[in-house]
Amino acid sequence: MSTEDRPVAPRSLAEALRARGDAALGALLRSRPDLITPVPTDLTQLATRAGTRASVVRALERLDRFTLQTAEALAVAADPAAYDELLGLMAGDAADPAVVAALPHALGTLREQALVWGGDDRLRLVRTARELLAPSPQHPSPTGLGPTVQEATSGMSPGRIQEIVAAAGLPTTHDPVSAVTALTGLFGDRARMAALLAQAPADSLEVLERLVWGPPYGQVTADPAPRLRWLLDRGLLLPTAPGTVVLPREVALHLRRGLAHRTPEPVPPAVEVAAGHRPQVVDSTAAGQAYTALATVEELLKDWDEGGPAVLRAGGLSVRDLKRTAVALDVPEPVAAFWVELAYAAGLIASDGEADERYAATPAYDEWREQPPAERWSVLVTAWLTVTRTAGLVGGRDAKDRTLSALGPGLDRSAAPEVRHRVLALLAALPEGAAPDPESVLARLRWERPLRGARPEDDLRGRLARWTLSEAELLGVTGRGALSAHGRALLGAPPAPAQGPETGPSGPAESSGPGDKLPVHHHRPAPPTPLSPAEQAVASAAAARVLAPLLPEPLDHVLLQADLTAVAPGPLERPLADMLGVLADVESKGGATVYRFTPGSVRRALDAGRTAADLHAFLAEHSRTPVPQPLSYLIDDVARRHGQLRVGAASAYVRCDDDAMLGEILADKRAASLGLRRLAPTVLAAQADPAGLLEGLRAMGFAPAAESAEGDVLITRALARRTPPRSAPEPVPDGPPVPDDTLLAAALRAIRAGDLASTAPRKPGTVPAADGELPRTGSAETLATVQAAVLTGEALWIGYVNAEGAASQRVIAPIRVEGGFVTAYDHTADEVRTYPLHRITGVAELADDGD
Repeated sequence: MSTEDRPVAPRSLAEALRARGDAALGALLRSRPDLITPVPTDLTQLATRAGTRASVVRALERLDRFTLQTAEALAVAADPAAYDELLGLMAGDAADPAVVAALPHALGTLREQALVWGGDDRLRLVRTARELLAPSPQHPSPTGLGPTVQEATSGMSPGRIQEIVAAAGLPTTHDPVSAVTALTGLFGDRARMAALLAQAPADSLEVLERLVWGPPYGQVTADPAPRLRWLLDRGLLLPTAPGTVVLPREVALHLRRGLAHRTPEPVPPAVEVAAGHRPQVVDSTAAGQAYTALATVEELLKDWDEGGPAVLRAGGLSVRDLKRTAVALDVPEPVAAFWVELAYAAGLIASDGEADERYAATPAYDEWREQPPAERWSVLVTAWLTVTRTAGLVGGRDAKDRTLSALGPGLDRSAAPEVRHRVLALLAALPEGAAPDPESVLARLRWERPLRGARPEDDLRGRLARWTLSEAELLGVTGRGALSAHGRALLGAPPAPAQGPETGPSGPAESSGPGDKLPVHHHRPAPPTPLSPAEQAVASAAAARVLAPLLPEPLDHVLLQADLTAVAPGPLERPLADMLGVLADVESKGGATVYRFTPGSVRRALDAGRTAADLHAFLAEHSRTPVPQPLSYLIDDVARRHGQLRVGAASAYVRCDDDAMLGEILADKRAASLGLRRLAPTVLAAQADPAGLLEGLRAMGFAPAAESAEGDVLITRALARRTPPRSAPEPVPDGPPVPDDTLLAAALRAIRAGDLASTAPRKPGTVPAADGELPRTGSAETLATVQAAVLTGEALWIGYVNAEGAASQRVIAPIRVEGGFVTAYDHTADEVRTYPLHRITGVAELADDGD
């Protein structure tokens, strides 16, 4: 190949990007969407933006461990570096085959994301990335390497450098530059370096061994020990400051057998199986937990149906209200916080916005209750997958040391949706029915997104992963730790092929230990990244269809017991459950729910407008056992006394046809606080309000009923309190969204066109004074040049300022000029446009192809 035929090596990142095709540029913009927010005007601006600190930091944080190790190795290599040098730093003298095989892909990722550019003979890490990853005293490199000999000797006197060269057995030179070069060559030569170290005292070698893997800095006294003096004299340790020495990079690499990292990790750690279960067991367990999740959310919303706890001034639930909610749901406080946050994320509860602000159910809750159980579950898990609010943070502290409260501010973590999806995707890649070892899941996530300079306790992704595993079990996405069939559908993965029960020597294999070989059902893994909203809606609907047959059918009956209890052996139909919830109190929950009938619960049903006959008929219709006599007596006894006393508004009054009963009330000391006095033989007046009077008399053992101004008994039904229509909280995005195909195509076209305008060759004498400036010509010259271009069909380079004052440069082919406007084919926009002549700052003719 002749010199003219060889491809010209790019001299900058912009030139490297300019040589890319649309597919490669599109891959860059997908992997780093912040680069097109807003869309760059040309490839030079794109390259500049790709090298900014914020963008580079974000890109580095999204690299897997091995790709990041590759970037770190390039940061300590020569600039530019050849591929063979990088391979030596990553694979070492032993040329680890796994590293050799994985390095091209890692380097390709760095190139794709514009963190590395140049051919294999001249690899360049972008300057900002090198500054972030290269070792310095203030920011040690993750490689543990120190400065090079040249960097460490930069402030050393020429005489001292010559002394070191002589002590190392090298001939002295006439200048420090050649002396440092000779010393660097010695330390980089394996054979000569081995010969030098063979002369070292054993205790001197021990010093090097302590520094070889970092940190490379050590402390010395003004009069170093002989073992240190031997190393200092030969430059194997170099002083960097008074009392501080450093192990030069070249020496460390020799001692490490060429490795930049102690343990290169080219292969991600496998997610290990902790236990295996039959898929049918997993699905049924998960379905049962899914139904429990629905019941728990309904119970929470029912408890808040008439108005929930007050909203704190700073927002959120108080610690006391969270404790009360946990007691009502019979769950620990962290779990109660999860259910509260889940209902909020699904748009089922919100603050009512009143002056005395309280939490209450939203109108969406009523719609949600009417949906089939599987669809209600789909609403909850979709909200859980996509919401950025993180219930696991409740009870912790924010940056200002304030307690983070449930439903309060400060709980959004933009990484939460991606981590949840990734954890479930890792579970989906395991065999059906396999439950993972949680620590292996965390190890895999740490490899995919390693912590750069963070403490283990600051590992937010690790905590999010742990919370995801426990929350998925609570929601019934997993069963016994393994991903269920409906959980797999929720991720958009196809259902696994139908399988019969796995059998062993003595029957069905219910579970196997970690060391047992599990049956692997081959299936396509779940998508590695979260789905789009439209895709997630389709996947959630599919998950609901898979779950629906697994959920228990609601029952239309209960079993009445002689001890004034009723046992519901499963979930009840909604009308039955609602009526039973009024007539009786829940005593215990679990596989079966136990209700207890009490005088207070029966009176509650009578207050709601039911008669004793209604209650007897209801129980006879819905009980599979005969109605016990004690329960019939309880209903009749409460009904007989219900409404004998009537309470109305005077301030308040009590009336009763039995004046002896009124006398009994007046004589009771417990009535003193009510301020009662007799107005007539059958009427008592009270200073208390009607509600307080009702409560007071009920506390004394009576069964009063409220009455209207017309003397009719008031039926007191609980009025459901609802907030105004509220939407679910919007997730906090983790940076700009990944562009869709339409946006990406438009952005690429705009960047290409802008680059054409900025790089098109101009005729001599028309280039602006400084690169990037718009052409400047007078109005008469502009008009004449445009009119001439109409006749010749030539393209022009113009500067243009739009109505908003934004300046741009364009390449146009004028078609006609009339009425103060020029109509032209705009190569920048790839369409015909009309421009006002007064907004054109100037024109310049483009050079012919032969110029």
